[in-house]
Amino acid sequence: MLRQTYAKGDWVVYCKTKCTRLPGRRARDIRAAANGDNYSYSVDKFWIVADVFPDGKLLLQTRRGKKHIVDVYDMKLRRATLWDRVRNRAHFKRIQLLDLNDVP
Repeated sequence: MLRQTYAKGDWVVYCKTKCTRLPGRRARDIRAAANGDNYSYSVDKFWIVADVFPDGKLLLQTRRGKKHIVDVYDMKLRRATLWDRVRNRAHFKRIQLLDLNDVP
């Protein structure tokens, strides 16, 4: 498998799995739980690379300032396509307004 190369400031999409009573409007692959009270689903998260570590890990920043460490080889992580960049520009621009170094 070829190693993806990322740089600080790159726009990425992370497909996160969630489980709640009411899926949001961006939910996809919705499945009802066994007892029917909750739903599990996937939702795309639009994040920016805040830092690249030498061991193959990425520090990703959300639009609300949270940070996540993810492996470069994580199958849920991908580069933002041209369509992602156009359609979800507001998500990415909101993150860029934050100073990537000052948020805890």
